Amino acid sequence: MSNNIDQFTPQEVGERLRIARESAKITQAAAADAINVARTTIVAIEQGQRRIRLDELQRLAITYDTSVNAVLRREAVYVDLKPRFRKGPEKNVEVERATDTLTRLVQAEIELESLLGVQRRRNDPPERPLLPGDVASQAEQDAFELRQWLGLGLAPVHDIASLLELQLGAHVFVRKLPAKISGLYAYVDGPGACILLNAAHPRDRRAQTAAHELGHYISTRRAPDAVYEGSSDESREERYANTFARAFLTPARTVMSKFQDVTAGASQLTRRHVIILAHTFGVSREAMVRRLEELKLTKAGTWDWFARNNGITDEQARQVLGVTQSDHEKLEAAQLVPLRLGAMAAEAWRRKLLSEGQIARLLGLDRTEVREIVDSCNDEGGDADASLRLPI
Repeated sequence: MSNNIDQFTPQEVGERLRIARESAKITQAAAADAINVARTTIVAIEQGQRRIRLDELQRLAITYDTSVNAVLRREAVYVDLKPRFRKGPEKNVEVERATDTLTRLVQAEIELESLLGVQRRRNDPPERPLLPGDVASQAEQDAFELRQWLGLGLAPVHDIASLLELQLGAHVFVRKLPAKISGLYAYVDGPGACILLNAAHPRDRRAQTAAHELGHYISTRRAPDAVYEGSSDESREERYANTFARAFLTPARTVMSKFQDVTAGASQLTRRHVIILAHTFGVSREAMVRRLEELKLTKAGTWDWFARNNGITDEQARQVLGVTQSDHEKLEAAQLVPLRLGAMAAEAWRRKLLSEGQIARLLGLDRTEVREIVDSCNDEGGDADASLRLPI
C-alpha cells in the first residue's frame, strides 16, 4: 500500500484528502483530532506541504467513512465542480448546494465504475462554437446536424436523459432540487459532460432542461451552466441553448407535418390540438405553442391568449389522451439514483467491495435508502440460473 502512496505527489494525495473530508462534512479540527496532530498539520497535508504517513491515511479514511483504496484510486474520481460555478460576482447558495450534489454523484459513479472494472464509453458530439450573426439560425442547423449524427432523423425524442447517457456517455442524474433550479451542466476532462436535472419538475420540463444543457454541450462545452429562476437568458449563449433545445426536441419539419395531420379540417387551433402535439413530442403545452408561434404555424401571442383564458389544464389533457401520469414517469421521478448507478452500487455491495455505509456516503443517501436500492436490484437478479450469467 505504501508503494501506492508513492505513486502520487504529496499535493495529489492532499487534494484527494481535502475533497474526501469535505464530502464527509468533517472539519479540519476534527480530522486533526482523529490522527492526534494540530489543525495546521492537516492544512499542510492538504496543501501538499507535508507527506502523510500510511497509518495517518488509514485513520483519516475511517474518519471520512471511506477507504485508503478509494482515496488512492484514479484521479478522475476526484472531481470538484464547485470552482467552475464561482465565476460570477453573485453567490447563489442553492446553486452551490446543487453543485455539491452533482459533484458527489459524478464522483460516486466513477468510483463504482473503477471498483467494478467498468469502462464508460465517451462519445462527445462535434463541437459547434458560436459564429457571428444570428445564433437562432445556427442553433436550428446545429440541432438538425446533431440529430443526423445520432441517427435520430426527424423522429420525436421520448427519453433525452437516456440518449445523453447511453449514446453520448454523459453523466446524467435526476435528483430533487429546490423548485427554482432546473438543472446544472459542467464539462470536465476525464468524466466529460455532467448534468443534473430536477426530479421535482414534470418530465416534459426536465426534457426541455436536458436539451438546453445539450445545447451548451454542443456550443460552449467548457463553460458551466446553471438554469434557475432569475438566471439571465439575454446572452448569445443562452439564446442559442434555448433555441437549440426547441429545435432538437421539436424539429421544424416534423412539427409542420404533425401539425398538418392533427389540425386537418380545422379552422382554428384548439386545446385538443395542443395537447396531442405536446404529447407526441414529449414537451410541455406552453413549449409546444411557442414553437408553433416560432414556426409561424399560429399567430404570435397564442399562448398568452390561452394563459389569459384559463390555460390548458392537466385534467383537459387527461380527458383528451385518456391516460394519467404513467407508472414509468412516477417511478422515474421517485428514483433515488439512475438505474445504472443503482445497479453498480448493488453489485459493489454484493461483491463486498463497499459497505452500506460507504455506499450511503458516496450517493448522499441514508442506509435505509441504500438498502432499498440493494433489495430492488437483488429482486431483479434473484437466484438466477448459472446459464444466465454474463461473461466477464
